[in-house]
Amino acid sequence: MFVVAGACDGAAANILTGHALTAKRSQRGHERVCEYWAVRDADHGDNRQVTRQLPSWPATPPACGSVVLREFTDEDAHLAAELGDDPYIPLIGSLPGGLTAGQALEWFRRQRGRLAEGTGLCFAIADAGSGSAVGAVGLWLQNRPAGRATAGYPVCAAHRGRGIAGSALTALTTFGWTIPALYRAGLYIEPWNSSSIHVAEASGYQREGLLRSHQEIGGTRRDMLLYATTRPSPIGGITG
Repeated sequence: MFVVAGACDGAAANILTGHALTAKRSQRGHERVCEYWAVRDADHGDNRQVTRQLPSWPATPPACGSVVLREFTDEDAHLAAELGDDPYIPLIGSLPGGLTAGQALEWFRRQRGRLAEGTGLCFAIADAGSGSAVGAVGLWLQNRPAGRATAGYPVCAAHRGRGIAGSALTALTTFGWTIPALYRAGLYIEPWNSSSIHVAEASGYQREGLLRSHQEIGGTRRDMLLYATTRPSPIGGITG
C-alpha cells in the first residue's frame, strides 16, 4: 500500500516503502504490502511558509471506485488497531504496534490536526457502501512552495487485493490537482514491492529512477524507486 513512510504522520522519510523480505514470496505476501505508506519527508525541498494558502478540507469527499476519502472519527479506532498489528506499518511511521485504545484515539486526533499544522491532509479510506474505514491515505504538503507533494497509504490486511489502494491513490491525486500551484506528486517504493509498483503505475505514476540507500527502515538502509506524476495540462498544453 501510499508510499514508504509513516502512518499518516509518518517518521522522518515519507514515501513508499516496504520491509526487506526475501525476493520470493507468495502472492498473499505481496498483497500484504501492496498498501504502503508514502514517506513524508523523503523530499527535503523548500519548506518556506508551508502554512500559507493551504487548501481547505474538501467540501465533497474525494472518491473513486468503491472508496471515499473522509475525515477520521473516534469510531475508526478499530482501524488503528488493525494497522498497528501489521508487522511492517509500525516500522515506517508513528503508529505503534500493539497500541492501546487511548493511543488509537490520540493517533486519529493527530491525523485530524495535520491540515491545521501545515503538514498536509490525512484521510480515512472508507468503503463507499458501508462507510467503514479500511485504510488511510495522506497528501503531504511540506514542499508545496516548490510545487511538490508526496503521498502514502496503508490498507488493512483483511481488505487488500481488492483494488482499494489504487482507488484511494487515484482519488487523492485527483484531489491534489485542485490545489493551486501543486504540479508534482511523488511516491517512493522499495524495488521488491511489485504490488506497490503496480498500484502506482495503474494510478498514472511513472518510474523516474532508483535512489540507492535512500532511507533507513527497521535499522537497515533501503533503496527506493522514485515514482511521480505531474499536473495534467489543460486544453492548449499550458500548465498552471
